[in-house]
Amino acid sequence: MEGAEQWKVQVEQLKVHMEQWLEQGLELVHQIPPIQLYVGVAVLLFTTLLLLLTRLFKRRKSNIILLSGLSGSGKTVLFYQLRDGSSHQGTVTSMEPNEGTFVLHSEITKKDKLKPVHLVDVPGHSRLRAKLDEFLPQAAGVVFVVDALDFLPNCRAASEYLYDILTNASVVKKKIPVLILCNKADKVTAHTKEFINKQMEKEIDKLRVSRSAISDADISNDFTLGVPGKAFSFTQCHNKVTVAEASGLKGEVSEVEQFIREYV
Repeated sequence: MEGAEQWKVQVEQLKVHMEQWLEQGLELVHQIPPIQLYVGVAVLLFTTLLLLLTRLFKRRKSNIILLSGLSGSGKTVLFYQLRDGSSHQGTVTSMEPNEGTFVLHSEITKKDKLKPVHLVDVPGHSRLRAKLDEFLPQAAGVVFVVDALDFLPNCRAASEYLYDILTNASVVKKKIPVLILCNKADKVTAHTKEFINKQMEKEIDKLRVSRSAISDADISNDFTLGVPGKAFSFTQCHNKVTVAEASGLKGEVSEVEQFIREYV
């Protein structure tokens, strides 16, 4: 009984103290000029609202990297090399996207906590390229794979495909970085990345001129490329475009891994 009585006394004392604190607080509020009080309340409400909106609309950094390019360029081989270090040489042309979320194979033994990459190998067949549009809005980066060994016969087609990517609304507005990856660079007769870079710039320069001559109703691209009156260069793109070399079959993929880790 004594314990219960003591507890009641303590509660009553706490109640009295709280009432005193409330009265003191109200007195202080009344002493503050109305304008300062209103400004203080407004600042407090604005700060609270800003923090809530920031938390609500803060976007998580994407971990999606897209492998795109013509059929036969070696995208699927690169996919498996990055995933588990195997080449899967017998893999046929992909008709459905290969997808996977994983830590890059070369990083498995590292102790540091690394963010998994969601890698998507988009089929290169012309009828299946619409799949790319499904992934581009969420992409952190695009790896455009070019066959450096058999480049010249496919230069025009590859350049057209790349043109469509570089003029895509998501790529332009979000400035999604693009890596032009010259695959099969280990072969003696493979073209250098410098040669491929220049040839693709020339082809895209021709494309932008020819497409600008088409009526607006027939243009499917969201944006145009380059600077009027100047020869096209990848440096003129709204997003960052770089060129690198690799060999999927030999596992020489360090440059594409660096690109992935720069943006994921």
